[in-house]
Amino acid sequence: MDLRDIRQDYCSQKLNEQDCCIQPLEQFQQWMSDAIHAKVNEPTAMNIATVGENGRPSSRIVLLKEASLEGFVFFTNYQSRKGRALAQNPFAALTFFWPELERQIRIEGVVRQLNALDSDEYFHSRPYNSRIGAWASPQSEVISSKVELMTRASKFAAKYLLAVPRPQHWGGYRLIPDQFEFWQGRPSRLHDRIQYIRQNKQWIRQRLAP
Repeated sequence: MDLRDIRQDYCSQKLNEQDCCIQPLEQFQQWMSDAIHAKVNEPTAMNIATVGENGRPSSRIVLLKEASLEGFVFFTNYQSRKGRALAQNPFAALTFFWPELERQIRIEGVVRQLNALDSDEYFHSRPYNSRIGAWASPQSEVISSKVELMTRASKFAAKYLLAVPRPQHWGGYRLIPDQFEFWQGRPSRLHDRIQYIRQNKQWIRQRLAP
């Protein structure tokens, strides 16, 4: 298989500056609604990229749980690789890619931990097994086998038969954006890219070359 021969021309839609919302959050919500109604697979899945203290970037897929004027919320283990990276360098980049719509959204900004009450509220809304999993998994750490993980899950399930408290090492983060980019695939790789940059408490909208 020659990967150089794999290509797809995008031509389903276009994106003009005048068609974009003044506020990037409104544009995001409109595109997210389009993705949900189009039954895109995992529309809230987003790649989050962080940089650790060694200066090396890493990325992974997490699920968006809230998008508001306050920012974009996700949850994880604070002691995971991304949690450790954010403790050292509290900036991140998010990417949503919806190939069914030939669209991509990039968001950059500073990341802050949610307060305990907000993390508690979301944690207690999760299914029981997911709550147990947050206790059982030493996320990003080396483990001897899957048996070790299942043994830990059984131990915590026996300990917390009904009420499962939120582990102190698990909770939410909020990315507060200062930059958005909305990408719409176009023919001949002449894609539409509309960027929003926050300057002096206002959003500046501009077109980027593909």
